[in-house]
Order: sequence, then structure tokens, then C-alpha cells
Amino acid sequence: MRSLIDIVDFTLEEVDELIATACDIHQNPQKYADACKGKKLATLFFEPSTRTRLSFEAAMYELGGNVIGFSEASSSSASKGESVADTAKVISCYADIIAMRHPLEGAPLVASRNATVPVINAGDGGHLHPTQTLTDLLTIYREKGRLTDLTIGFCGDLKYGRTVHSLISALSRYHNIKVVLISPKELAIPEYVKSDVMDLNEMHYFETDSLDEALPELDILYMTRIQRERFDDLETYERLKDSYILTCEKMQEAKGDMCILHPLPRVNEISVAIDSDPRACYFKQVLNGKLIRMALILKLLGETDKVESRDEGLEHSEFCCANPRCITSVEQELVPKFRSVELKERVYRCIFCEKDAVLKEEK
Repeated sequence: MRSLIDIVDFTLEEVDELIATACDIHQNPQKYADACKGKKLATLFFEPSTRTRLSFEAAMYELGGNVIGFSEASSSSASKGESVADTAKVISCYADIIAMRHPLEGAPLVASRNATVPVINAGDGGHLHPTQTLTDLLTIYREKGRLTDLTIGFCGDLKYGRTVHSLISALSRYHNIKVVLISPKELAIPEYVKSDVMDLNEMHYFETDSLDEALPELDILYMTRIQRERFDDLETYERLKDSYILTCEKMQEAKGDMCILHPLPRVNEISVAIDSDPRACYFKQVLNGKLIRMALILKLLGETDKVESRDEGLEHSEFCCANPRCITSVEQELVPKFRSVELKERVYRCIFCEKDAVLKEEK
């Protein structure tokens, strides 16, 4: 049985296959109208969502299946203290496949290790969002006709932006991708993304705090909002929330065929006046999200007999995970596990949230 927790769970060939299936679904929807007849998708959303949850539900309905689930943690037994592991075991008795969003990093991984049906990570805290990444790849492919030889700028919240982290991981496997990281220093890309993904794969990238300077070079501009829900300090959020606002005036400096992407929801980082610009592709992304999730559901339901290979990690009694957003910080029965990474020196990373391990006495 296979799940999708991280975009790198799929090979490059499998991602290309999903894109091809999504394009075929768009061209021949009736061909897939009964593909999931008799199957049920459980949408377990412990955190608010509009596009992701509804696109999963629309995808399953358009494949002829049914949907059960909840849209907030207070509607589930989590409000009574039920663990993610137990929730996954229970829902496996009711559904054929699970899509889970959770505010704690690593929660979908825990679910996948306890469920008896495929689990799809629909976003875990500020960590990963692989189905949005598939959506982004499909959008880029449909707009540009390729996933190679592109300069892509990521602008806004790169620290907590799980969509950014996942997409960079995916793009690291394609040829000649140049990345421009545009953010205030407080919201810079995490070091583990740079070291484990971009440096390891020898991606060409540079960091700047100026959108104006970067804009003329970009083939793709990936805008993100400054996420209030990721900040513990309201004062810092208020200071940073309007760091970047894309306007029609700024767009005069951009390439005529540049594509603007945004995972949505938009607050005010893209002027509504840009919606009529043919380079604005963020609402096309919404449709592409439904198409690629249809393709993903078909793939995972068709591979329930395949064995998933994943790094199980090792227990290291001297280490702990100090990330307060990690699932291990809340569900105490979980044993933190770590994997070693060979960089300039060996470091250990939590397998659930990918943050650096620390010595217990340093926590």
C-alpha cells in the first residue's frame, strides 16, 4: 500500500504520469466518471481549508465515489484527546483512502503508518503540501509546456510556506531550474531546505529581499501570503504582513509571458487589478488542483497492493526534537526518531518534521 506524504515519495516518472493522466481527465472527463464507483474518500481536516478540501471532495465525486469526513478538529474525537494514530486506525474501517490536513508537522506520516488504506498529506503545519506541489507542476506544464529550463521566483513567507518547500523539492529533480528566494530575513527559507534539497542537488539559487530587482528575470513568480496562523508573535506578523504587494505598475517590469502562481487564499499580496492580466494563473491553479487530485486518487487506489519503502529512522536516546510544532511534541506516546544526513558534518533530523535534532540537555 502506498501513501503520499512528501512529493519525493513519487519518482519523476510517476509525477510525469500523474500530469499526463490529469491532462487526459481534462480532455475526456466522461472516461473517468465511474472510475471510483463504490469507493469512499475520508477528508480529515484538523485545520481550516477551502480549496484543498473542496477540491479533494470534487475530485472524488467526479470520479463517481463518495466522501466522508470533517472540516475542523472540534468536529472530531481529537477534541476529546484521540491520537492521530488511533484516528487513522478508526477511519481505515470506514474509507478506502484518506486525505489529511493537520497543523502539526508529521501528523500525516503518523497516520500513514497506522492506517490500512492510503493516506494523502493535504498539508502539515509549515512542513509539506505535496498535492499543492502536483497542482503547481501541472499548472506550470500546461502554461509553459515544460518543467525544465525555468527561472522561478518564490516571494513572501518562505519560512513557514509548506507549498514553497514542497515545490522546491519537486523542481530539484528537473533540469536547469534557477530559483530566486524573495523574502524578509525573518521569513527566509529554512536552512534544511537549502542544505538538504538545493545544495544537495546543486540547484542554482540566490536570496534577496527585493521583488522589484528580481521580477524582470523570472519565468514564474510564485507569490505567497504572510500566514498569520504560523506566528506566535502578533507584533512581528503586523510588521511583516505587507512586505510584498504585486501591482500592475510592478508588472510592467516583468516578462510578457511570465506566469503568476499563488496557492491561495490571497489577502492583499496581489492586487485584484492583476486578475485580468493574462499572466495571472492562480485561478487556473484551482481547476488544475482538482484534476491532479483525481489522477492521484486513481493512482493510489490502483496501487494498494504495492509495498511502500520509507526511511523508518532510528531512535537516538541522546537526541530529541525541539520543534514545538512537531507531532512528537504533543503526542507523547510517539517515540522521536531521526535520520542522519551527511553535509559538511553529520547532522540528525527528525523524520516527522525534518528539523535538526538537539541534545536532550540543550532543550
